[in-house]
Amino acid sequence: MIKQKCLRWVLHLQQLVTPNEDQIFLVQILTEKTISLKESLGKVTIVDFWASWCSPCRAENPNMVLIYNEFHKKGLNIVGVSLDREAAKWKEAIAKDKLNWVQISHLKFWEEPIAIQYEVQEIPATFILDASGKLVAKNLRGEELRAKIAELLSK
Repeated sequence: MIKQKCLRWVLHLQQLVTPNEDQIFLVQILTEKTISLKESLGKVTIVDFWASWCSPCRAENPNMVLIYNEFHKKGLNIVGVSLDREAAKWKEAIAKDKLNWVQISHLKFWEEPIAIQYEVQEIPATFILDASGKLVAKNLRGEELRAKIAELLSK
């Protein structure tokens, strides 16, 4: 019974993050460009839910920058999804924390449509996707996240 529930949950999560080719998914407010998740996929992709007002998120950002700098040329992409409400504070945090990857937000706080789609209940939250968009890990941080990215990119 528990095994069946776990399997259903895994299948549910995979459906949440498996991209539909026709699905327009991301609106990058910084450039006002609409992109799909499929366009954003690397060999490995981290979908990182965060906000400028979230202290644990901001504390994790230097680690994300190190991981991005180490692995981007090897196929890692990161898509930052902010649960901010104020564009100015969000953009200031992106600049201050040197987040040089795709950043998106509808500036709707916990009503962020992408956070709802991924069923995000707390931040920071990370979803690690393979090249096809399949969920392979969730909510890793620090050295554990770095090790998982290294492992996935070595395949």
